[in-house]
Amino acid sequence: MKRPEGIYLIKDKFFPLIYGPEEQALIRTLVDIAPGPLQLTEASDARLSSVEIIFSGWGAPVFDQALLDRMPSLKAIFYGAGTVKKIITDCIWERSIIVTSAYYANAIPVAEFTFAQIILALKSTWQYALKLKAEQRWSQDLAIPGCFHGSKVGIIALGTIGRLVCERLRSIEVEILAYDPYASKAQMEEMGVRKVSLEELFAECEVISLHAPKLDSTLNMIQDFHFRLMAPGATFINTARGAIVDEVGMLNVLKERPDIMAILDVTTLEPPEPGSAIFTLPNVILTPHIAGSMGRECRRMGRLAITECQRFLQGEPPLYPVNLENFHLMA
Repeated sequence: MKRPEGIYLIKDKFFPLIYGPEEQALIRTLVDIAPGPLQLTEASDARLSSVEIIFSGWGAPVFDQALLDRMPSLKAIFYGAGTVKKIITDCIWERSIIVTSAYYANAIPVAEFTFAQIILALKSTWQYALKLKAEQRWSQDLAIPGCFHGSKVGIIALGTIGRLVCERLRSIEVEILAYDPYASKAQMEEMGVRKVSLEELFAECEVISLHAPKLDSTLNMIQDFHFRLMAPGATFINTARGAIVDEVGMLNVLKERPDIMAILDVTTLEPPEPGSAIFTLPNVILTPHIAGSMGRECRRMGRLAITECQRFLQGEPPLYPVNLENFHLMA
């Protein structure tokens, strides 16, 4: 049986990260494919004209009408990374091209990173570490000592990452509160979480973790007054997108309230402007957008893209489809 023709459309530097030697070998058993990413030039039109399957990832081109016109036989795009918001256009739906994303595989390391940070925050780890370094004195004296037993943890948005974090939190003795306007009280109870308003979540929880997608409706969703509601010694964690938070308002409150902490893996501008207080405030812990897939973790995304291709070739529905119905709600 003749294998369908395929290509890799992905930036060269990301190709070996997502599709390593084992993944490439497996793909070769499924499709007739060249050994590396195709460069989109006029000379590539002959190859594009017969391609049916695309394996992609970070650095993919925008699939607009002009590009799709060069690929009349295209049936499926398997994206070995997270969001496809910047590369998918309505032309895809008009052609009924199947698109899948490896967002679930990319959600796993984010959930792991978040869970680790929640544990550290509940134990007041950063406060102890910063106090020890500043005073050069061995001391366990904090106004609010670290303890996660019986604490309340707030999760903002119960998408893939939020749900994975909740699963991990159930392994420790904490109460989980959640804010998600799209999830019913019954759905949350089934997950073992308590449905609350955003204001209640900030006021009640020792740790608040943000997992909302960046949408027009969520820009600057978290305002300065939310941070003013935080309990003494509480911590805010953001591994979602910086633009969901009014960053200036947040920093102003953090200046006023040295007792609360912000652990930020994302910022509105990446990197932030030189001289920003986000670099210097002692109650801000900043990491350079590292929660998602890195190193060997990226191969997990490539493997999921391969699984989706296998299902497609066997006539089975995709596990993680991107379609007109869910596209606008995705991160």
